[in-house]
Amino acid sequence: MENSECMANKEGFTLLEVLVSLAIMAIAVTLLLQLFSTNLRAISLSGEMTSASVRADARTREILDELSPVVASWSEVTEDGYRIAVSITEVLTERTDNLPFKLMEVSLTVGWTEGRREKSVALKTLKMVDRMAPAEGRPVRSP
Repeated sequence: MENSECMANKEGFTLLEVLVSLAIMAIAVTLLLQLFSTNLRAISLSGEMTSASVRADARTREILDELSPVVASWSEVTEDGYRIAVSITEVLTERTDNLPFKLMEVSLTVGWTEGRREKSVALKTLKMVDRMAPAEGRPVRSP
């Protein structure tokens, strides 16, 4: 009887318990790896979006620094593959005809390709321009 009591008091895991715990661990590790890869994709997208936004803001500031931008529309491609489309138009002409200034709208879109998808960031702003200031022509391209 002592021998059977000894067997009953033996502690340990059965094969089934070990297999179930391994299956649970495998599922948990798989889920964690999927979360990490999703986060890496989001970080990459965020970096591209930030880079395009900074580029768009800098180009918009260059255009706004001109004394008198003229009505124009053009596009350019940067060395690192960003496509920039710029449009400068006069807006609210009926409201500003009798005023000493005109209102110019600058629309700028920066586009890029990410994998197979086209992404873009668009900025739009207004600038008051003195009607008597000489037109400077198309803005200088950034280096």
